[in-house]
Amino acid sequence: MIDMFTNHTAKPTMKIYIPRTPDADSLHLLRNHLDKGITVTTGEDIPDDFHVIVAGRPSDEQLQASSHLHTLLIPFAGLPAETSERMVNYPDVAIYNLHHNNITTGQMALALLLACARQLIPAHNQFRQHDWSSRYLPLEQIMLYQKTALILGYGSIGQYIAPVLTALGLDVIGIRRTQADPDNGIYTLDSLHDLLPKADVLMVTLPATDETTGLLGAHEFDLLPDKAIVVNVGRGAVIQQEAFYNALKSGKLHAGASDVWYDYPMGIQDPPFDEDITNHPPADMPFHELDNMIMSPHRGGAFGNADVERMRYARIAELMNRLARGESLPNRVDLSQGY
Repeated sequence: MIDMFTNHTAKPTMKIYIPRTPDADSLHLLRNHLDKGITVTTGEDIPDDFHVIVAGRPSDEQLQASSHLHTLLIPFAGLPAETSERMVNYPDVAIYNLHHNNITTGQMALALLLACARQLIPAHNQFRQHDWSSRYLPLEQIMLYQKTALILGYGSIGQYIAPVLTALGLDVIGIRRTQADPDNGIYTLDSLHDLLPKADVLMVTLPATDETTGLLGAHEFDLLPDKAIVVNVGRGAVIQQEAFYNALKSGKLHAGASDVWYDYPMGIQDPPFDEDITNHPPADMPFHELDNMIMSPHRGGAFGNADVERMRYARIAELMNRLARGESLPNRVDLSQGY
């Protein structure tokens, strides 16, 4: 299906192609937020003239259809491996991420942290059986007040959760790839081993790159204080899964939580789901057997939520307006860095 629109009858200044047609409300929102003169084509039928493609995994056919293509906007955070490999062949196409879901992912990280600290899931499971034991013989809990939180990946998600953690009474320090600012508690990755012994809470929000894959292993867990909490909403590959499992099972960690994993299903992702969706272990290690591990099936971005989809298309419109005006865009992807 082809759906084209423009805000007025003047000659377009920029043409956008979206292969996956948004729902009607999202398309309407996008149209109303775009500057005049910007046109949009959606659907599987590929136009032969466009400047921007909005897609997470564009095909060669789509990328080669227009000689005027100069920008790929990935409509989510992250860089799929197949897209990274493909875009090496299109060096003249600038690639950008969309960080519209940093708030929802940050809220997931905070929810997981609080549930870990207060052992909500074990208490919930007991009480569903009408067992009041956790009130009279309380499960071990951690008070976050006056503890130290290390945010590993001080980007858009990290900067969203930092003031919330501060409001909860934690001292917050952060690590980002460049531009250390020690006076404000911000460091670069070369300070990781110096900071881990201070981290009662470790919030991982890093992408998976050559530099970050396997970054946290047995040695790094040993450096953490006893009974620390580790929450991962970045990418599963950042944490070595066996080391994570062992630190949880041994009691070195008070608790852990992850919304990102090591193995994802490849089945049909629309109902009715096949068995690859409904029965697919997310890791080689049996995290599901641990009472001090909270597992979430990569729901942080809240894909499909109406509020989040409105944020997605409002953000797309904002970036497209800036691009059409000749302004710079944030979140440009560096293929050599992997994000």
